[in-house]
Amino acid sequence: MGSRTIICIGALGIVLGAGHARAAEGEEPQQGDIEAGRVLAATTCIACHGEDGNSAIPGYPNIAGQNARYLFRQMQLMRDGDRDPKAMGVMLDNMTDQDLKDMAAFYASQASKVGQASREGIELGEAIYRGGILAKQVAACTACHAPDGSGNAHAGFPSLSGQSAAYVVEQLTAYREGLRATDEGNYEGMMRQTAANMTDGEIAAVANYVLGLH
Repeated sequence: MGSRTIICIGALGIVLGAGHARAAEGEEPQQGDIEAGRVLAATTCIACHGEDGNSAIPGYPNIAGQNARYLFRQMQLMRDGDRDPKAMGVMLDNMTDQDLKDMAAFYASQASKVGQASREGIELGEAIYRGGILAKQVAACTACHAPDGSGNAHAGFPSLSGQSAAYVVEQLTAYREGLRATDEGNYEGMMRQTAANMTDGEIAAVANYVLGLH
């Protein structure tokens, strides 16, 4: 998730008013509480992502139905300054890991909506998503994100089904240009490697395809 904010900055004062201290170092947060996450989301997220996580604003990610492990990790990275956008870090600055787990649990419990893909480029997008581009060492998306775009919750690989095409274009481009590096560590740079040899047209085709994938 690149330069777009996943959580709107407009309600900053409300959230920080809670005054939660960060969990002690090494303390493991409990499983996410959906109702607690609903309360936090109502004061921080709905302006950009809608009440249920299905954003009506082009270019902002849909986070409804996204797996909780992925959402939690991305919010951690943003809060701790390891991933842009910086505005997101400010928004999450005083939130504990438990707060983040609660919001992740809430959004994971919501139903995602599938968009309508354009017919233009749909065959190319499907071919890349399902088979990759062997000659350019572009891996098939299905390996990590599943044939139906549902992702892999256990591994923390995100769902792509119904995701905003503009957002997917932005993220794949950021990986290609080395501007996003949240695939480090156990993921061994797989997204940057996959996107490195993709053209703008190929990226756009994949983004259009996943918009209507389910």
